[in-house]
Amino acid sequence: MTGSPQRPLLFLDVDGPLIPFGAAPEQYPAHVGCLEPLDADANPLLARLDPGHGPRLAALPCEVVWATTWMADANECIAPRIGLPQLPVVVWPEPSDIDEQDERNGLHWKTRTLVEWAAGRPFVWVDDEITDTDRAWVAAHHPANALLHRVDPRRGLTDHDYAAIGSWLRRLF
Repeated sequence: MTGSPQRPLLFLDVDGPLIPFGAAPEQYPAHVGCLEPLDADANPLLARLDPGHGPRLAALPCEVVWATTWMADANECIAPRIGLPQLPVVVWPEPSDIDEQDERNGLHWKTRTLVEWAAGRPFVWVDDEITDTDRAWVAAHHPANALLHRVDPRRGLTDHDYAAIGSWLRRLF
């Protein structure tokens, strides 16, 4: 059976890439133009979501997947505020003994699950906690191209990040 190849995946974390943190609070603009207003009991950090992220992510030549501890809440709380549709969500397994060993070795707890989820497809992983240990492990255990792109959590996704990710994705075609 012949068909077009599947688009690469973009595994997207929320805290750090989309909701910046770690700098002085006054450095973060409140994005009043978000597509969905905040409820009174909503997380106040949601005001840091830039609604411009949605169109920029949707324009990338890939399939965006939530790879965040927000899990399904990302579709309820994040996606509507930045204009994204419901996206697939990585469901994290329960912690295991191998996770403890990985942590001692410096491997991020998401790494194994994302490689398994990708199932041999090329992928980009956008997160603020990626290290060289994760890059080396993915290179050794994933048969396709992968870009592990670390974002500065104090700034979140920037023009430079989008340019680097977009350029890498376009080189795949």
